[in-house]
Amino acid sequence: MKAGKMKTLATLAVCIVMAGLVFAPGAFAKDTYKIGGIFSVTGGASFLGAPEKLSMQMVVDQINAAGGIDGHMLEAVIYDTKGDPTEAVNFANKLINKDRVLAIVGPSTTPTTMAVIPLCVRARLPLISCAAGNGIVNPIQPYVFKTAQSDIQAVATIYAYMKEQGMKKIAILCVDNGFGASGAVQLREQAAKFGLEVVSDESYGGKDTDMTAQLTKARKAAPDALVCWGTNPGPAVVAKNAKQLKLDFPLFMSHGVASPKFIDIAGDACEGVMLPTGAVLIADTLAADYHQKAALDKYIGDYKAAYKAGVSGFGGYAYDAMKILEIALKGTNGDKAKIRDNIEAIQGYIGVTGTFTFSPTEHNGLGADSFIMVEIADGTWKVMK
Repeated sequence: MKAGKMKTLATLAVCIVMAGLVFAPGAFAKDTYKIGGIFSVTGGASFLGAPEKLSMQMVVDQINAAGGIDGHMLEAVIYDTKGDPTEAVNFANKLINKDRVLAIVGPSTTPTTMAVIPLCVRARLPLISCAAGNGIVNPIQPYVFKTAQSDIQAVATIYAYMKEQGMKKIAILCVDNGFGASGAVQLREQAAKFGLEVVSDESYGGKDTDMTAQLTKARKAAPDALVCWGTNPGPAVVAKNAKQLKLDFPLFMSHGVASPKFIDIAGDACEGVMLPTGAVLIADTLAADYHQKAALDKYIGDYKAAYKAGVSGFGGYAYDAMKILEIALKGTNGDKAKIRDNIEAIQGYIGVTGTFTFSPTEHNGLGADSFIMVEIADGTWKVMK
């Protein structure tokens, strides 16, 4: 009897110890927060998606190294659309229904972003696009945000410079996709405000390899300048054709070519080309007290250390998106509605692309500080005075 009692007490003691282990804080790891990424990692838009993928993964690794979000580790679930809207839809469905992510960063381009917006809206899943088209956040969709500068700001920056230079007549040449269409609307609608007249309005196909016909038409209109709106490789072809035709008016590009890839593709034909860009491309020329200097230096330094490669503004879009999510995830316990609300409440966050201030009526959040006019000279970017 005594032995049986001792055995019972021993068993009870073991149970108590085991219960303590089970219910002790940290006995079980918290659920992992899965974040989706949809980028054009390969294909024609890889100059956008490749650095975006790397930048997103870098931030996730840094967050995890610091202990995660409220003790939750992060997992980046990233898919390559190759720039195809159909693939973007397929992967968005997979992220929503199979991977069960809490938010999606990307896609890289306007067409792929527009394709996945309806899915994210229906699923009430926060989407932070890395694409520029104004239609992504206009009209406002509660769960849709973006970190790339808008076409509205880009056009206004170019036109303000043109006005300062006394230009009056311009030609425009836009790619015939969502990004080009959005840019074309702004180029037409804002012209009068800056005292400009569009005297030639042409387009080109995303896979076209020669634009001499459009440029010849533009030359006949005798413009003071030409603005090309697109992403590589088309704008590089335009630059080469313009040099071949020996056009006697300056060539402006959109922020869609603000990466070293454009200089590589266009070669010496890019000399003298002007465009608006984020400060990341000229960060080494900025004063120590420039308001974005610390954010830029950290991103550039971390990226070079991680990947032994230079940065672009495109990678910065994904970096900013993940840093915004880092803020928004805190205190939500993975509740997507709370994550959305927290994104919309962010005020004055200084990122790589600019200063973000979101609101119920503003889901891009960037101000005038997000663009600087640069000129390509001697194969690099020079700030225009």
